[in-house]
Amino acid sequence: MAKKTPKFDPDDDLIIGEVGSWAIEKHERLRKYIQASHGARARFLRPQGTGGASYIELYSGAGRSLISGTNQIIDGSAVVAFKAGQASGRPFSAMHLSDLEEQNSAALAQRITALGGSATSYVGDASVVVDQVMSAINPHGLHLAFLDPFNLAQLPFAIIERMLRVKRMDMIIHVSVQDLQRNLDIHSRVGRSLDIFAPGWRDVVDVNQATAALRAAFIDYWLGMIRSLGSNPATGIPLIVGEKNQRLYWLVFLSSNPLGQKLWNDVQNLSGQGSLF
Repeated sequence: MAKKTPKFDPDDDLIIGEVGSWAIEKHERLRKYIQASHGARARFLRPQGTGGASYIELYSGAGRSLISGTNQIIDGSAVVAFKAGQASGRPFSAMHLSDLEEQNSAALAQRITALGGSATSYVGDASVVVDQVMSAINPHGLHLAFLDPFNLAQLPFAIIERMLRVKRMDMIIHVSVQDLQRNLDIHSRVGRSLDIFAPGWRDVVDVNQATAALRAAFIDYWLGMIRSLGSNPATGIPLIVGEKNQRLYWLVFLSSNPLGQKLWNDVQNLSGQGSLF
């Protein structure tokens, strides 16, 4: 498949991505959580603490995106996170940002620099880069990871497992319900996406059930795997829908700290939308 012709932001002449309008909601939840958690970060930032508070993205994009079908260009999640940290008065002490495409990673780094910040940039597959990032962060700090892959196969469970070895790792994870619904038959075949996203699921989940029940059982198994690592998914798991009310994705928040879960549950419901199932 031929690559799309790249688009550029006229404001800085750097490459931009392309997203659906629903990305605005996703970024608003991220922004609100970062602002709400400023007090928690303060305990790890100087002069109160020395562990630091880092922000991590393994699928960061270029930092700016065009809303499909419009002329509107918006900030990407990493830029949203940087600005939210600054506005809160407790900015992140470090940012670790990665993308599969070198051009995206370079553009994002330039955009963060232009805003007066700095970031450690990586290029490569998330399953490889995660080890580099985890080796670079302070294990005694407070960390927030925003994982926003395009599909289920791009988020092997091994990435989550690796990141949760750090004691204070909060995570916001984009789980594509659209991918799960559209491709459930293909994804559920041996060795395909579901085996990557949630290894061992077929030993627990009955595949001979209705699609909706199978989907729910699969996600319940995945959440159980996360709990087994000592991190608890928050009860607030918003379901984001598209312009035609199509189910798009869930945002799953993880934290081993009850305060993080409380803060997420306080900010995640923007407009009374439905939750996980």
